Amino acid sequence: MIKVKIFDHEHEKDLEKDINTFLRNLEDDQLVDIKYNVAAIQEDEDDQIYCFSAMVIYKG
Repeated sequence: MIKVKIFDHEHEKDLEKDINTFLRNLEDDQLVDIKYNVAAIQEDEDDQIYCFSAMVIYKG
């Protein structure tokens, strides 16, 4: 069965840490793909909010 796990963080290092922790629990042949996305939202003139997200597709 193919499954997905969604990760979403404001900082890329937090996203990286969570994905690496999740991947440690998978066997090499379970990983299918990882989709990555970055979104930036302008809150006001001086403030931007970033959203770093990833979807891990794996065999479960």
